[in-house]
Amino acid sequence: MKSRLRFAPSPTGYVHIGGLRTALYNYLYAKQTDGTYLIRIEDTDQTRLVEGAIEGMIEEMLWSGVTHDEGPFIDAVSGQITEIGDFGPYIQSNRLDLYKKHALELIEKEHAYYCFCTKERIETVREAQKNAGLTPKYDGHCKHLSSHEIEEKLQRGEDHVIRLKLPENRIITFDDLIKGSISVNTNDLDDQVLMKTDGFPTYHLAVVVDDHFMNISHVVRGDEWLISTPKHVYTYEAFGWEAPQYVHLPVILSHTKKKLSKREGDVAVKDFRRRGYLPEALINYIALVGWSPEDGQEIMTMDELIEKFSFERVSKSSGVFDLDKLNWMNNQYIRNCDLDRLTHLCKPYFVESGFVEPDQFEAKFDWLKRIVEILRERLDKLEDIGSYKSFFSMKEVVLEDDEAKEIIEMAHVSTLLQTLIGKIEASADLNAESLKLILKEIQKETGHKGKNLFMPVRVGITGQVHGPDIAIVVEILGKALTVERLKYCLDNLC
Repeated sequence: MKSRLRFAPSPTGYVHIGGLRTALYNYLYAKQTDGTYLIRIEDTDQTRLVEGAIEGMIEEMLWSGVTHDEGPFIDAVSGQITEIGDFGPYIQSNRLDLYKKHALELIEKEHAYYCFCTKERIETVREAQKNAGLTPKYDGHCKHLSSHEIEEKLQRGEDHVIRLKLPENRIITFDDLIKGSISVNTNDLDDQVLMKTDGFPTYHLAVVVDDHFMNISHVVRGDEWLISTPKHVYTYEAFGWEAPQYVHLPVILSHTKKKLSKREGDVAVKDFRRRGYLPEALINYIALVGWSPEDGQEIMTMDELIEKFSFERVSKSSGVFDLDKLNWMNNQYIRNCDLDRLTHLCKPYFVESGFVEPDQFEAKFDWLKRIVEILRERLDKLEDIGSYKSFFSMKEVVLEDDEAKEIIEMAHVSTLLQTLIGKIEASADLNAESLKLILKEIQKETGHKGKNLFMPVRVGITGQVHGPDIAIVVEILGKALTVERLKYCLDNLC
């Protein structure tokens, strides 16, 4: 049987960066083994649903390049959610009859039972267990009700749930591709609720039923589900089904070594997208948070990730999300990105910062493209380009530091800038090449060269000692603005 793996998010808000990594690892293994990667929406907790979350999740996954073969998609024409695949529905709330049928099957097999305990009673029992130093769990009060008592309660319409009936003092063992062999005694486990009073299944029933009927070969999910896995393994056994291979991923930690959360910065995929991280850079970086290829390569395409990935090289310990490392990697991708594509990706930041009006973007595309070209090596993320608005639009030159002040106040600078202004004004067309020719002429005429020539010119035009190629900067600024800046510098700073 070919591998089949799934990403199964709950539509409760945004796609967490940890969720993206889980999806990615599922995707990489499926593609490496010529298998299938699908998305299933786990929306059985109706109290936590967020409108539009499914659509948002699908969009973020498609943006990232972690594209699924089966599951919910957004129809290009209607904009509505549609499903593709032979194992649907892929949204759990549309599978309720299936869960109910199998919960009742477990009752018939005496692997589950009706529980009529109120929330108040359960809370009282658990509080008493805590006070006694015990692990709080359901005490099995309804486990031994007679069939007559159960029937009477059901006839009266009493609220109830269905619980898994774990055997006593039984060792459950399963293998995890990262954690190894794990054994747990059922005495340390709770009789988990399988069906809630509202008729919806809990995760613990739905995940087993769905993974079985969707032929899932590998369950790849976060560490937080490890404690529940023995119950899932037993549920498979109770149904007479074969359990999948389990893979539990360590959590991603923040720079403070705490679980990555919104309180310590951006954790949603949409936040990184909004700030101008390229999807291929984010994917490349996220793959390395807890995994590394055998050859130590860092910059990898999706195809290379697919080729090199293995669960055996996923760390058992948590990975740390290093924003500085992500910024470095994103910069590497920005430097090598197709320039036309990169300029289009910069459009929202050009518009937001006032470089151009939205309807002027295409008309000024070539001009903006030159700006992207000379700044790309300086950008950690695309939103950074907005901070250069004044660099290309200011009429007055502001000296950035004492070094710039020292350069502009050198004795020969005033004459040098006057000469430069005259030659620029006399030029028919000012561009990068013509400026280089002008500077060569000034060098021959004045004898000033090297730093004594180029530094004053750069500072006189930009106010900065270091920066992009000044010839290209001048071409972008244009003749009029370049002359205006030089005259301001001559009149006010020299």
